[in-house]
Amino acid sequence: MARPEWRDPAKERFWRRMLRKWRRSGLTGRDFCAAHSLSEPSFYAWRREIAARDEERRAARAKVARRSTVRSKGVTAVASATTTTSPAFVKVALPTQTLSTQTLRTIDVLLAQGRRLRVRRGFDADLLRQLLRVLEEPAC
Repeated sequence: MARPEWRDPAKERFWRRMLRKWRRSGLTGRDFCAAHSLSEPSFYAWRREIAARDEERRAARAKVARRSTVRSKGVTAVASATTTTSPAFVKVALPTQTLSTQTLRTIDVLLAQGRRLRVRRGFDADLLRQLLRVLEEPAC
């Protein structure tokens, strides 16, 4: 299917904002559309379209290999972005000496565009996944 050459950035921003609200709401697509007076067919069409656009961007970025590093007091994890999906596992290199739980208090996650996220011991992994998804979401 041919992709139109012109895309309305305002519509895309609107639907990205609605989809973020929908994900946070916990509602079904139907209930969210009813609550926000949105066309249900448009909602689902835009959900598919934005997913396709995001996949196009990921594929384009995958052509350019980049590396992101996670460091914390002697612990280094390196994730390679040579695939179109996030890595399921991240290689972790530990120093020769054993780290006690007292030594490892925070982990600094270096994100794209030089942003840093500091995570403390005992963090909520699901919440971190959601936060990373939002922070790494392409800007409109």
